[in-house]
Amino acid sequence: MFAFSGIKQYHQQLKENKVSCVRVVEYYLQRIKENNHLNAFIKVFAEEALQKANALDIKRRNGDPPGKLHGIVIGIKDVISYKDHPLSAASSILKDFVAVYSSTAVERLLAEEAIIIGTLNCDEFAMGSTNENSAYGKVLNPLDNSRVPGGSSGGSAAAVSAGLCMVALGSDTGGSVRQPADFCGIIGFKPTYGRISRHGLIAYASSFDQIGIFSINIPDTTLILEVIAGHDEYDSTVSNKKAEQYSLLPDGKRKYNIAFFPEALEHPSLDPEISAAIKSKIQELKNDGHNIQPVNFDLIDYIVPAYYILTTAEASSNLSRYDGVRYGYRTTEPVSELTEFYKQTRSEGFGKEVKRRIMLGTFVLSAGYYDAYFTKAQKVRKLLYDKIQLIFNDFDFIILPTSPSIAFEIGEKTEDAITMYLADIYTVLANLVGIPAISLPLFKHSDNMPFGLQILARNFNDLPLLGFSQQMMQSKRGD
Repeated sequence: MFAFSGIKQYHQQLKENKVSCVRVVEYYLQRIKENNHLNAFIKVFAEEALQKANALDIKRRNGDPPGKLHGIVIGIKDVISYKDHPLSAASSILKDFVAVYSSTAVERLLAEEAIIIGTLNCDEFAMGSTNENSAYGKVLNPLDNSRVPGGSSGGSAAAVSAGLCMVALGSDTGGSVRQPADFCGIIGFKPTYGRISRHGLIAYASSFDQIGIFSINIPDTTLILEVIAGHDEYDSTVSNKKAEQYSLLPDGKRKYNIAFFPEALEHPSLDPEISAAIKSKIQELKNDGHNIQPVNFDLIDYIVPAYYILTTAEASSNLSRYDGVRYGYRTTEPVSELTEFYKQTRSEGFGKEVKRRIMLGTFVLSAGYYDAYFTKAQKVRKLLYDKIQLIFNDFDFIILPTSPSIAFEIGEKTEDAITMYLADIYTVLANLVGIPAISLPLFKHSDNMPFGLQILARNFNDLPLLGFSQQMMQSKRGD
C-alpha cells in the first residue's frame, strides 16, 4: 500500500523500484473516487495522468535523468490555465471554456515531469472564504464533513489534506491559500508578490493575486517554489530578482528577532483558545532563545475595509471582459439591444457573491465616491506598507493568527457577508503590502479541529521564512 510522506521519500522509493508512477497515479485515482463526496475536484484527468505516468516509468527504466518533480502528482485550482483542459474559475459564465494556453507555473511543473491529475474546486473567481460559492457546489472539509474547508482555494486544501494528491496549487488574493490550509490542517504558503508569474492565472485583483502552494511539509513547498518561481517575459508584474535555490533550506539553529501585535492577539473576533495557544507559542520561542517582542499596530481595524475596497475595484474592472460575446456563457433570452444582452448574460452567468463584489467595486470607482473610498484605501495601503517595512528594519518575522476561528459549519456565515469579510482580518495584510506569508498547522482546538500559526516576512525573504517554518515544524514533531 502506497503512503506519501514527502517528495524526497517518494523519489527514493521510485529509485529503489518499490513503486512506479503508474501504481501511484492509480492509487490517487482510487483515493479521489473514494472521496468523491468531498467535491474537491472539478475535473480529473485520469487517462492522461496514467499515460504520463507510464511514459515517466519508461524514461526512468531507460536510465534518463529524472526531472525535479518526476512523477509528483499535483492538483491545480480552477483559475490556473492548463492548455486544452477545462478552465472555468468555478463559474457558470465560463461554462465549457477550454484553456488555449498553459500558465507559466503549469509549464514549469510539466517541464520538471510533474503529473497534473486534475483541476480543483474553488469559490467562483476566487471570491470567498468557504468554498460555498462554486457553480459546482460546495467542498466539504475532509476532517469534518459538516464544516467548510475554507476558501477560496478550498478544493486544493481539501485534496492535499485528504491525500488525493501530493501537493496542490491555489491562488491567494487575501488569504485564499493560508486560510483553507489552516482549516484543513496543512501548510499553505503565499510567496512574495511577483515571485511567481501570474501569466495564466485568472485575475481577481491583479495587484493582490499570487499563486500559492499547499503541502504536508516544508521541503515539498520549497521544491515546488524553486521550480515555478522566477522571471517571466509574459508577466510585467513578476520580479526580475533571481529566484533562489529554495530547496536548500538554511540551518535550523539560528535565533531570530520576531514581532507580534498585541492588538491582534487581544482582538474581540479571535477565538480565546487560538489566542492562548499563540501566546503559549510566543513564550516557547522566548525560552528557545529567540528575541520576540510586542509591537503596537494601531492600523489593524483599517486592514479589511481597505482590502475590500481595493480588491472589489480591481475585480469590477477585471471581470468586465466576461460579456458572453467572445467566449463562455451567453443568455438565451431574447434581447433587443447589446447593453441588455450584456446585463442578461452577466446576471445569469455570475453567482451572488461575484455580483456583490462587482457592484461594490463599481460603486467605489464611481465619480462621486472615488476619492471618498478608493483614494483613501490606497492611502491606507501605503501607510500599512510603510509601517510593515519599519517593523522589518528591526525584526525578521511577524507572528499572527491565520484565522480568528477554526473551520466553521457549512452555511453558518453565508447570510452575513460582513462577518464573512471580517474573518479575513489576519490574512489580508500580507497581500496589501506584498510580503510572503505562511500558515503552519501547529495546534489543535478542543473541538478537535486544527488551526495554524501565520508567519510573515519581508519582501523576497521567502527562503528565510521557509527555513524558520521548517524549524517550527520540526519543533512540533520534537525532532
